[in-house]
Amino acid sequence: MMKNILFLSTALFSLTAFSQVKDTIPLSEKYILIKIGDTLTIDLDEVKLLPKTKFKNSDDLNYYYWFRKKVFKAYPLAILASKRLDTLNSRLLKIKSNSKKKKYIKVVQRYLEGEFTDQLKSMTRIEGIILIKLIHRQTGKTTFNQIKELRSGWRAFWYNTTASFFSMSLKSEYHPESVNEDFLIEDILHRAFIQERLIEQKPKLKIDLDKMYLVFKGSVNVDEYKKMFAEMKKKRSK
Repeated sequence: MMKNILFLSTALFSLTAFSQVKDTIPLSEKYILIKIGDTLTIDLDEVKLLPKTKFKNSDDLNYYYWFRKKVFKAYPLAILASKRLDTLNSRLLKIKSNSKKKKYIKVVQRYLEGEFTDQLKSMTRIEGIILIKLIHRQTGKTTFNQIKELRSGWRAFWYNTTASFFSMSLKSEYHPESVNEDFLIEDILHRAFIQERLIEQKPKLKIDLDKMYLVFKGSVNVDEYKKMFAEMKKKRSK
């Protein structure tokens, strides 16, 4: 009678044994009953597969890990900035009066400055460059455009706090499909998400991972950072 039934469980039972206990299956256990000829569909969690990272030599591998530490430090701050700016923009939409908007922006600016100043000042030039790019990734707008929208007070804060430390362009954009530095950042982020070393927040920018890996083929080029590192050593030795 039970020839057309397969029994799947964490334990193994013979069909004979199953026919004897079929009416006494504990409700707390998880069982699947399948008739021969049926199609079994099981929903699995999505698994992201990335190409193997290719290094020219062990020296490049060390620089990659050095750069990864910088990304790990900058990413949480970019997430925080994105959340704060999203909250600010959503609340501004509810304020009808221009004068009240200006007052609210000033209050928020003081709050953001108090929250970010110490963290920004503790960052290195490389970390600052990464942060500027990640803010564009997470918010969909460059830091320069964020400053422009929030007017003079926020502009002064960023230029006084960051430009002097990082000597960077606040207009820097994020293009991981075409720019080597951005590819390295994006590759590091996705590997960290898979390993649960960083908590992923969906970016506002649309990023084509397939195109990115097709262009760079998983190859790591850290020559630019070797030069930067050498320049930093020279400055310190003077």
